[in-house]
Amino acid sequence: MKKNYVLDTNVLIYDPHAIYKFEDNDVIVPIFVIEEIDQFKREGTERGRNARTVTRFLDELRAQGGSLAKGVPLPGGGTLRVAVPKDRPELASALDKTAQDQAILQTAILEMAAARDRPTIFVTMDTNLRIRADAVGVASQNYENQRVEADKFDQGIVELPVAPELVDRFFHEGQLPAPKGAELSANMCVLLRDENSPTHTALGRFHGDRQLILPLRVPAAGVMGLRPRNKEQTFALELLLDNSVRLVTVLGKAGTGKTLLAIAAGLRRTVDDEVYTRMLVSRPVIPLGRDVGYLPGDIDEKLNPWMQPIFDNLEFLYGSKDKGEKKKEGGGGRAFMELLDNGTVHIEPLTYIRGRSLPHQYLIIDEAQNLTPHEVKTIITRCGEGTKIVLTGDPYQIDNPYVDSATNGLTVAAHRFKGQTIAGHVVLSKGERSDLAELAANLL
Repeated sequence: MKKNYVLDTNVLIYDPHAIYKFEDNDVIVPIFVIEEIDQFKREGTERGRNARTVTRFLDELRAQGGSLAKGVPLPGGGTLRVAVPKDRPELASALDKTAQDQAILQTAILEMAAARDRPTIFVTMDTNLRIRADAVGVASQNYENQRVEADKFDQGIVELPVAPELVDRFFHEGQLPAPKGAELSANMCVLLRDENSPTHTALGRFHGDRQLILPLRVPAAGVMGLRPRNKEQTFALELLLDNSVRLVTVLGKAGTGKTLLAIAAGLRRTVDDEVYTRMLVSRPVIPLGRDVGYLPGDIDEKLNPWMQPIFDNLEFLYGSKDKGEKKKEGGGGRAFMELLDNGTVHIEPLTYIRGRSLPHQYLIIDEAQNLTPHEVKTIITRCGEGTKIVLTGDPYQIDNPYVDSATNGLTVAAHRFKGQTIAGHVVLSKGERSDLAELAANLL
């Protein structure tokens, strides 16, 4: 049976192509959604770009199919219609009857009343609006075209109980074919555990192209004075240091070492090994516009508060080199400034990456959980020949109102690239910042 889907503004801002993804059902866009989109069209942000894209799609459908008020055909077999109530609807239960959210929801109620012969579903990414819709008797859904539940997400590490001789064989031969029945994907970390002696273990990585489990190649001395403190960090460094793995996604809560490990590996490959011409570190600046404008100084000074966590990690890495020794003035923790001055290390907000081509660079995108899947796609497609990209973030610490733990670009990218020989993924679970930070992350 055909259904009517009434779309909220945030669905179209999150995914401008959403109007084409409801198969042969009919899509209804309230006129109040068009008004809200019009308010965003002049912004230089991703929201502004998506607003302009939606406007172009609607205009193309209008030009090809006729009147949006009567309904125009969609490629999937359904129709798209812009709903214009005779009077501005006011939800009886609303405190602010003039709010756009109330008008959009009331439009869904009117559409449901007008189409008794088919289900009408209100689609919104606003949790509170879904609750209100349910309270007034309107069926509502989240937009789930690109949704990966974080709590059911692949950890990137699998433990395999095996016979004792297989563990010994792995150490002796330096490789092991995948055990029968084991479900392994490319670049998955494998912990081989002796069935008879649980403490007899071996750690390796499954190479999908060769169908073999091979030992990890993380230097015993660590990287940039940083040694991994658990098996997840060891495996993360394995992926971060492997030039053949072009895309690495590292997820984890605060204090697990995501950004620090990525920067340490990037410095090793860029500065010491000279595999890449430059290490570019970037992160999204969510409070754009007025928040930045109110800060004093030039653009660099305005953006410094958002880039400061990256500087903190750089200072920690270079400061750890002098651990136990008296630091000389201008050295140690500030030695990385020379790398910034000569361009070997570059730090910039994510806004400046759009439209560029980035060959032979080690690219780190921090706080990637605040990006939409479309934004992550835009960033990854900037990567030129020989570039490695690392996406780090915590799906449960999101500042972007248009994504959540299941719809953000970080988790979607990690899920979509699963099994690809040039991509790797790991979830860091144990906090290593300090005992206090770990306890706070677990208790608060």
